[in-house]
Amino acid sequence: MKLSEIAAALDARVEGDETIVIRRAVHPSEAEGPEDLALAMDKDLLALLPGSKAVAAVVAEGAELPDSIRGRIVVKRPRYAMAGLLDVFEKPVHAEPGVHPQAYVAPDAVVADGVSIAPFAYIGPRARIGAGTIVLPHVTVSADAVIGEGSLLHPGARIGERVVLGARCIIHPNAAVGNDGFSFVTPEPGSVESAKTTGRVVGTNVLLRRVNSIGTVILGDDVEIGAGATIDRGTVTATRIGSGTKIDNLVQIGHNVQIGTNCMLCGHVGVAGSTTIGDRVVLAGKVGVADHVKIGSDAVVAANSGVGTDIPAKQVYMGYPAVPRARAFEQYKGLARLKRLFAEVADLKNRLHAVDGQGKAPAAPAEAGQD
Repeated sequence: MKLSEIAAALDARVEGDETIVIRRAVHPSEAEGPEDLALAMDKDLLALLPGSKAVAAVVAEGAELPDSIRGRIVVKRPRYAMAGLLDVFEKPVHAEPGVHPQAYVAPDAVVADGVSIAPFAYIGPRARIGAGTIVLPHVTVSADAVIGEGSLLHPGARIGERVVLGARCIIHPNAAVGNDGFSFVTPEPGSVESAKTTGRVVGTNVLLRRVNSIGTVILGDDVEIGAGATIDRGTVTATRIGSGTKIDNLVQIGHNVQIGTNCMLCGHVGVAGSTTIGDRVVLAGKVGVADHVKIGSDAVVAANSGVGTDIPAKQVYMGYPAVPRARAFEQYKGLARLKRLFAEVADLKNRLHAVDGQGKAPAAPAEAGQD
């Protein structure tokens, strides 16, 4: 395609020769000839252009280029432009049309037009597969599950019974949607209940009775579930993930959790049961959220934070336990000042002992002077 066509797809402007034919988008150091488009939107990559074999580049506004670059696409927001560029040069997964003879599709399952079902996939009784969906090898779609049109199920994905996926959902390898919730109860109040109410262990867990999960999981449109992520079905109703929400690899979502639209949950996030998360919330890597917590819309929680209390909308929380950002920084500053504080206290004690005529004060314990 021509440079001008790529720019039109990005809603960006072209400077120089807009008729240059482009075959690939590449790192500037990997350009092999004039049909390669160098992606040089970062200033460090910009410095590689003088030695590149590319004659066309994508750059940020204000970039200065060598004479060897005959045409350029100028973008305002490089990271957003990168998303558009990768759409233009996308390399879709390989999917053969139709149902492969080595796939199993239950006789009463409903498979719409334009579906690709790969070898060793399993489509259970009464399951419904929407038009244009791609089901790759070793995927399981269990009984009564519904897969929305245009969805993509990567190898090893497990879709549980009665689970509902909206349109254009992407489920990455070995993700499991619709597992039983982690719910158990003791005949009498057990250790967990007494620990929560009194801070002491009073009860004894002599028996753990499983609480079955008869609910399901419902995903909205354009939801993406990362590799190895797990989403538990609701106990009675449904665990729900709102449209546009993106869930990273190795994320655990507990039973009855309600997550709003356009949220981002990064790797290793764990959300305990019955938590409610609003719209456009961001949970950074390794955030842990306790059960029955409410997180307001547009909140951001920093990495490694432990959320044990409700978070209001549009707030930034961080730390363990998570507190408002300003308060967390005050705590970190206080910790950093402890060594100096101990030294000052020791000096004051020495001064007091000198005034009292008792000589130098005893040395403080070794751990008191450490960072």
